[in-house]
Amino acid sequence: MTEGTERTMTEKELLDSFDEALRDGHIFVCYQPKINHATGRMIGAEALMRWKHPVYGLQFPSDFIPVLERNDLIHRADLYVFEQVCAFQRQIIDSKTSPVPVSFNMSRLDMLHDSYIDDIEKLRKKYDIPVKLLHAEITESSAVGGMELVIGVLKKLHDCGYKVEMDDFGSGYSSLNMLKDLDVDVIKLDMRFLSGNIGGRGGTIISSIVQMTKWLNTPVVAEGVETIEQADYMKSIGCSYIQGYLYSKPLTADQFIEMLRRLDHEPAAAAMDLISVMDAGKFWDPNSLETLIFNSYVGAAVIFRYQNGKCDILRINQKYMKEIGMNMTEKEILCSDPFEGFDEANLKKFTDTLKRAAKSYDEESCETWRTVCSKICGKDKICVRTDLRMIGKADDEYIYYATVRNITSEKKRFGEIEESERKFRMASEQVNVYAWEYIFATKQMRPCFRCMRDLGVPPVVENYPAPLFDSGLFPRDYEEMYYDMLHKLEAGQESAEAVIPLTVGRIPFHVRYTTEFDENGKPLKAYGSAAIVADGKKA
Repeated sequence: MTEGTERTMTEKELLDSFDEALRDGHIFVCYQPKINHATGRMIGAEALMRWKHPVYGLQFPSDFIPVLERNDLIHRADLYVFEQVCAFQRQIIDSKTSPVPVSFNMSRLDMLHDSYIDDIEKLRKKYDIPVKLLHAEITESSAVGGMELVIGVLKKLHDCGYKVEMDDFGSGYSSLNMLKDLDVDVIKLDMRFLSGNIGGRGGTIISSIVQMTKWLNTPVVAEGVETIEQADYMKSIGCSYIQGYLYSKPLTADQFIEMLRRLDHEPAAAAMDLISVMDAGKFWDPNSLETLIFNSYVGAAVIFRYQNGKCDILRINQKYMKEIGMNMTEKEILCSDPFEGFDEANLKKFTDTLKRAAKSYDEESCETWRTVCSKICGKDKICVRTDLRMIGKADDEYIYYATVRNITSEKKRFGEIEESERKFRMASEQVNVYAWEYIFATKQMRPCFRCMRDLGVPPVVENYPAPLFDSGLFPRDYEEMYYDMLHKLEAGQESAEAVIPLTVGRIPFHVRYTTEFDENGKPLKAYGSAAIVADGKKA
């Protein structure tokens, strides 16, 4: 090489040199390993195209690949790389070295060539390479503006037996559509999404993506990992498969073979092993039979995740809300900590049942006491019978499906528990306080449990307070005053109170309201309470 001649080639020089580069091996293949960070074992590699000109030196892929794409030469280069990969895999097999799957890149322009998949199949069969040792990589951006084309190509690849990896996931603008519409087998997560930071908003989004891919039963490879901190973070959120300079730069064929012989290998496993007899993934399909059963026939049901002593509710049906929801909304239940209401003994009983179900792969049952708390009803202690089954697992993460039944009333028949409940009930009734919330926009009122139990108020009162005047719970002669109080609160008054005779017995109660405002200072809700007046005289 002439001194001082190394430089980026012009487009004309690249085009003039292309045929020679293929013929003389100036375009060649490097291999970057994919490693399980949890075990240190190799799970595969990616084949990367490189170009080293005899005079101008190594050319960056970002310089020469766009030139090949603009001049409709990329498919020839990609077929050349694919054949080199096949020859390389044949060399490894013939040397009695244990091979790993190698992924080859497939551009959108390759997909536009109708014969491309037939061409790679001819090469694969020429070198007699098992299809499981070759993975196709497509980029997220290749599907933008041509989803039908990519879906058709993926089907042809799958029909031939290839696994398909989505490269650079998270670098484009339609990642969630990619997850939804493209039937890929592996997702390669672009670590540039973190922009050099670990955790924070980017980390939260990446963690959520990893969780979603587990439900899709799709392994995730973190691509571009350069530091041990990045690798440890990805492992902590459930992604142990790593590709990047932390473990290895792209290697020549000889260097990669040496590393291949030095490291143990293992196959890439699906991120979430969904128990096949349950067909658990269909619980997320609104049109599936599983969802129909979940919502309509099975009683109170819940799907939840258990990992490292923590529990998250993923999905509930309406019957679950009625059974133990204490008039809470679905959002309130999903955002709550299911373990918060357990004491130590009942938490142990419940988690022991989870462990039994994880071992038996069968239904397991338990009865546990827990304290349920809602903003409207306050606290109540209930006993729940839970019949649960594990429907998925990945490392130390488990997904369970459970049906529940509130058996508190049955348990109250027994000795000490009955006495405890009686004392609690007596103490509560001595307070004589009722609570509710009123939503200005919808004119809905949601009462506390005591309002429903003692006064017969339904769980939601529409067009409040008219129905309560109609029922006689509120006296008609106080109707104008009560409406005036609500109008003042809706207009922005922070609080209001009055003594009002309630129930058919006209027992005087001290009624108080406090207004809740949104971030713009507009009245959102009013929280009401009614406490019996001390002397208790009728009004």
